[in-house]
Amino acid sequence: MAADDDIVTPWNVTSKNDTGIDYDKLIKRFGSSKIDDELLVRFEKITGKKPHHFLRRGIFFSHRDMHTILNLYEQGKPFYLYTGRGPSSDAMHLGHLIPFMFCKWLQDVFKVPLVIQLTDDEKAIWKNIKIEDAIKLSYNNAKDIIACGFKPDKTFIFSNLEHIGNNPAFYQNMIRIQRCVTFNQVKGIFGFGDSDPIGKIAFPPTQASPAISGSFPFIFKNQKVHCLIPCAIDQDPYFRMTRDVAPRIGYPKPALLHSTFFPALQGSQTKMSSSDNNTAIFLTDTAKQIKNKVNKHAFSGGQATIEEHRQFGGNCDIDISYQWLRFFLEDDEKLEEIRKGYTSGEILTGELKKELIEILQNLVTAHQETRSKITDDIVKEYMVPRDLGF
Repeated sequence: MAADDDIVTPWNVTSKNDTGIDYDKLIKRFGSSKIDDELLVRFEKITGKKPHHFLRRGIFFSHRDMHTILNLYEQGKPFYLYTGRGPSSDAMHLGHLIPFMFCKWLQDVFKVPLVIQLTDDEKAIWKNIKIEDAIKLSYNNAKDIIACGFKPDKTFIFSNLEHIGNNPAFYQNMIRIQRCVTFNQVKGIFGFGDSDPIGKIAFPPTQASPAISGSFPFIFKNQKVHCLIPCAIDQDPYFRMTRDVAPRIGYPKPALLHSTFFPALQGSQTKMSSSDNNTAIFLTDTAKQIKNKVNKHAFSGGQATIEEHRQFGGNCDIDISYQWLRFFLEDDEKLEEIRKGYTSGEILTGELKKELIEILQNLVTAHQETRSKITDDIVKEYMVPRDLGF
């Protein structure tokens, strides 16, 4: 799965380049399409909404069949959103928020149903987590997801370990997909080896099934509805497989919007990880912890001394504080001012970090306040199979 020095799989993302993954090469390798100005202009024309800053800044940079989705919307025909989360830790980190922030915006713009799959079964297999513990992690993560503001009358969240046994239609679609994919294909797509547990080999159809509208008869009344999946591009192998299989079982191919990776504090060579506390800002971190982590660990694109920095300026392409501001500072003009100031040497690394710390502290504090009000009963409401007014 390597292009030059970049490794991108659903479980491992690394690059030897200081600026991180070469996404143009990844588009060619995966055979997807670049999100270009033409698509953004069409998006705004059809929806009447300015594209999200994730789209304007190329954070969501690649797509499959997004024009088909816009055609459907233009014609007043239905589609739905699907995204997911593999719950491997009690607390989610900032990187995990990206697809949910974007899905919330898409749900508001298009006013469509959203299904969110919690792949606790995957984590039980890959991380060797007890099944009971994996389910608990799902419920904890669901609170963070709900805190993003999803509409309860348009959103269904489900734990694989709890839901699939109670939804025959879902399991039946898993079997239909399993019948269409050979062992050689799944080895070729995902790189599984002879010593991997058979659960890994059987899992991809589980992640594919929510892209088939027939998996949710209580929502879609057995209509064959198009699906749009916003996700990080490392998840694309699952959905290349799904797009190959869907027409063979009588359903439309899912469309995709791919995001870049949210970089670790230490630099863009790898994505943020739950397993290394110092690479990540968690949604449970205090204001003080956020400040300390950014100041101590955020990789700087600045010069070695203030004098040199004033003379030569900083490198925004590798500076993590600037890269994170691209995700979380919504004001385009202010971001451009910061880019010019840092590149010219007018703004120092410490000032850039201070700007980021304030934004992150406000974001995380607001999230914590919202999450604190989400009870177990509220989570259960989102997880009840029900009609979403489709």
